[in-house]
Amino acid sequence: MHRSSQLPRPRAGGGGELDGAAEGTPLAAERGVFQVHVPARALSPFVDLVGVERVEAVAREAEVVRAAIGPHTVWNVNSTAAGGGVSEILRSLLRYARGLGVEVGWLVVEGPPEFFAITKRLHNALHDNAGDGSRLGPREAALYERVLAQNFADIERLVRPGDAVVCHDPQTAGLVPHLRRLGEHVVWRCHIGHEGPGIEADAGWAFLRKYLEEVPIAVFTRSAYVPSWLSCARAVTIPPNIDPFSVKNQWMSEPSTRAILVTAGLVEGGGDACCSVYVREDGATEEVTHAAEIVREGGPPAWTTPLVVQVSRWDRMKDHVGLLAGFARLLEQGPDFGAELVLAGPAQRGVADDPEGPEVLGEVTRAWRALPEGVRRRVHLAELPMVDVDENAAIVNALQRHAAVVVQKSLREGFGLTVTEAMWKRRPIVASAVGGIQDQLRDGVEGLLVRDPTDPGETADAIRRVLASPPLAARLADAAYERVRERYLSLSALQRWGALAQLLYVGAPPDRRSA
Repeated sequence: MHRSSQLPRPRAGGGGELDGAAEGTPLAAERGVFQVHVPARALSPFVDLVGVERVEAVAREAEVVRAAIGPHTVWNVNSTAAGGGVSEILRSLLRYARGLGVEVGWLVVEGPPEFFAITKRLHNALHDNAGDGSRLGPREAALYERVLAQNFADIERLVRPGDAVVCHDPQTAGLVPHLRRLGEHVVWRCHIGHEGPGIEADAGWAFLRKYLEEVPIAVFTRSAYVPSWLSCARAVTIPPNIDPFSVKNQWMSEPSTRAILVTAGLVEGGGDACCSVYVREDGATEEVTHAAEIVREGGPPAWTTPLVVQVSRWDRMKDHVGLLAGFARLLEQGPDFGAELVLAGPAQRGVADDPEGPEVLGEVTRAWRALPEGVRRRVHLAELPMVDVDENAAIVNALQRHAAVVVQKSLREGFGLTVTEAMWKRRPIVASAVGGIQDQLRDGVEGLLVRDPTDPGETADAIRRVLASPPLAARLADAAYERVRERYLSLSALQRWGALAQLLYVGAPPDRRSA
């Protein structure tokens, strides 16, 4: 086994509020809430993608929103500034909202490892998954409430009367009663969920119910995720989005793609690759300088090797071990077209709110070691550097663009943001028919859906179909791009959130339809 790595090189600059990178100074040293500053960005680049009429419609809606909220701020509160889909969605929405003149803010709560162990247990439970099986009883509720009360003491100093606060996911649900007592406009945004009742899902909702029963508006990714006890009049559905101009999704030339992957250690060097450059969120040009930490036998794959790629957190519900079994089946039954598998996720020291990550990565590594040598040599486990969030995004961008097939073999998935990212990059997708993925793409139209994600044979067959047929791969990829352009770009989300902001301040009750 070979494990390659490169020590991080700290970026220049001091602490203070975040500017979109994963650095910050707590507002109060004893608690740790910090503010993320996202630079404003204009909508004008969208004109070439969707046309001037659609962009102008969003700008007109922003005028109505500004009039409705007046001098107030719409705050978002979550538990991480980097390393997950929620932070990426927030960065996308806030930059364009600010560019439209809407006053928005972003706060990140912090807590001890015990707090994030509880919130990870809740995260799993709302997917109807037992996670580590730990308790969700009175002792856990007391710790959860104590940590959020400490964070609220900082938040209270920033939020002014009449502001709106959008709290994201289980990590922040306990803030809702505090904010309600202040008289603020409060929304709870849930990015996860499970279709229908389940023992674990019921336990998770039972823990959270007392904090959320009186929330004025709750936003879900799918209507099927709304718990039965939450009033239909207060539930709104808004699917997530991607920013086509973010570092993770911006256009990237093939020479830059290759150079970035060579620098990161994900493909073999050589050729005429140019510098490993990308455009940062602030518009500056930068080079990738950090390598991934990779578990493999031998060296990286050649540039011409077809790569089967899954990019995700190290989370059991992403079923990395199951994908290893599916890839092994592909190689055993053939033809395999010389493909190699890359399982990529964030370096564990870079994700603060996911305490299970190191344990899951250890499980995946042990499963890799148990593979036959011939299979093991064609599998690469990559921890992508997190020292610089933009650099990490550029590596993910390059890896997805170079993939012959992008896979998302989740057992549960609220909404597969990595699926949308790959669709935008015109890559053929193989994904589990679970959760929001079923909304994102149609089987045989924008991608291939695996109906039984626990069946390694079905996964292998779907991957083989794509590898065997370049015309099929191209047709799926083109249709996927168009679906994202129509439905899942930042513009669509801005319109939905704009309608919701008007509901908050005008007072009209939302229904369960999309805002």
